[in-house]
Amino acid sequence: MSLAQKFTRTFGAVYILIGVIGFIDVVGGTTSQTGTRLIGIFGITLAHNLVHLAIGAAFLAGSSSDANARMTSTAIGAVYLLVGIIGLFNLGFINDLLFINGADNVLHLGTGALAVAVGSGKLATA
Repeated sequence: MSLAQKFTRTFGAVYILIGVIGFIDVVGGTTSQTGTRLIGIFGITLAHNLVHLAIGAAFLAGSSSDANARMTSTAIGAVYLLVGIIGLFNLGFINDLLFINGADNVLHLGTGALAVAVGSGKLATA
């Protein structure tokens, strides 16, 4: 199994787990569009949770071969970099929809950079 496949499977599982945890009240989850903070840190809404589930599913679906995993990582990574950059501008409609905050921006930019690096083959396997 290639690094890209391991990455997409791992991040797919993590994003699905985050999406599910995002619905659990006791950790700050929500089932509404009213923004809240997951574990007191990350801004989330119902839509944000659904996006995490969809991204996780996309990562998993793209893990079937090295070529698919690299393409999936690059595409999702580019989107996450864009979301991270857009999040820096604190646009009202994005905030209303996803309740993105500074912690989310750091996570989105980091995930995006790592996914693009994996997808482009810039990371060597050990």
